[in-house]
Amino acid sequence: MTTLDLHADAVSLTRRLVDIESVSLHEQEIADVVEAALRGLGHLEVTRHGHNVVARTHLGRGERVVIAGHLDTVPVNENLPARLEGELLHGLGSCDMKGGDAVLLRLAATVPEPNRDVTFILYEAEEIAAEHNGLRKLAESHPELLAADFAILMEPSNAIVEAGCQGTLRVDVRTTGERAHTARAWRGANAIHKAGEVLRRLEAYEPRRPVIDGLEFHEGLNAVFVRGGVAGNVLPDECVVEVNFRFAPDRSEAEAEAFVRDFFEGYDVTVTDSAPGALPGLDRPAAKAFVELVGGDVAPKFGWTDVARFAAAGVPAVNFGPGDPLLAHKREEHVPVEHIRRCEETLTRWLTA
Repeated sequence: MTTLDLHADAVSLTRRLVDIESVSLHEQEIADVVEAALRGLGHLEVTRHGHNVVARTHLGRGERVVIAGHLDTVPVNENLPARLEGELLHGLGSCDMKGGDAVLLRLAATVPEPNRDVTFILYEAEEIAAEHNGLRKLAESHPELLAADFAILMEPSNAIVEAGCQGTLRVDVRTTGERAHTARAWRGANAIHKAGEVLRRLEAYEPRRPVIDGLEFHEGLNAVFVRGGVAGNVLPDECVVEVNFRFAPDRSEAEAEAFVRDFFEGYDVTVTDSAPGALPGLDRPAAKAFVELVGGDVAPKFGWTDVARFAAAGVPAVNFGPGDPLLAHKREEHVPVEHIRRCEETLTRWLTA
């Protein structure tokens, strides 16, 4: 079996992790390897839950923080094994998020007596449907493992702090008509034509840009699919415009749904998917201390990440990891070596200052 030397430098460790293929739902090997490496560290309590590995200190500190990262990747796209070219490490998962996982594992090994108690979580199936998500499963089966004063998710963020995240809501906006032969169109009603007003409303939409904890979020309401049509000579009797609403974290899911239903007043609206956002929580002491140490600008997270799961548990959380999130899932995925080293150095200072 592959082994990991957690005292090797973080870049080499990232490369080793990338070379362990771990496409979603196939994380057993990497979870086995990570578990074995962590069990070799006597200062940690290590537990395994499915393909989720949790390691904790119990030093009686005044605060507990969680540092978390997912082990899975999207499918292979001719981007294995890893390769180092100059100051860039290429390979599947290098950015999303094995560079972050390597930093996490290095901290677990090299900071045996942190100034805060730490829970390290490496979990499965983040890249696919929420029903498989390892962090969700842990929150349901062992909520005490997520309990903390603050959490850091090692998602790629260009090695700066991205706080909170926006929520996401998907709805089907449906119009109806009556079928008829297109040669006698006046005998029916075209549901696709009726969807024109839905699209006009979306085109005229002005996004809300609330400032939360000093960060400006930017909402978005967009048609992402249009479905309709029966045959080339038949008027369609139904048209569905699928709309995605990315809402700022000062709105609840219920408030986001109410906004969308009001926006499309007069139409049949069906919610098909919903996930809450996460407030930045930068006013919490542990979060403030971390941001002050990192320095520089703090950015809002416009996408959705698992920080929302921590927020739902009452734990403020930020994204802080090596790599450009725009490279996630791409064939040319890579992570700058400097990002890996900077994240490790920053988190080590934070846990030892």
